[in-house]
Amino acid sequence: MGHDTTRLDPSVLLTDMRADPYFPDHLVERCREVLVSLCERIEARGPADLTALYALTHAATEEVNALEEEFEAAGSEIETVARDDIGGSFWLVATAYGFTDADPEELIATRDW
Repeated sequence: MGHDTTRLDPSVLLTDMRADPYFPDHLVERCREVLVSLCERIEARGPADLTALYALTHAATEEVNALEEEFEAAGSEIETVARDDIGGSFWLVATAYGFTDADPEELIATRDW
């Protein structure tokens, strides 16, 4: 699936990080790509319940974890603003696909940040 086929408009993701020059644009874009890929995986697999959804969001969270060193190398870090923005974006993805009862913390339970 292409990036234009997801149910969620990617422009609503990571708005705080995109607006803040502290976060390097190319790394924010990589985080956004992880979230768009998550949307594509949800659409492809159609998780039947929260357990299946959490398996997908945990894998995506680990992809974001892998970017932490790159943020630090660029003089940035995944700190409070980023944590809230990334977590909120995971919540937007979950609710866009009808998982309104998802636990926002459980969506990103595998985070290192």
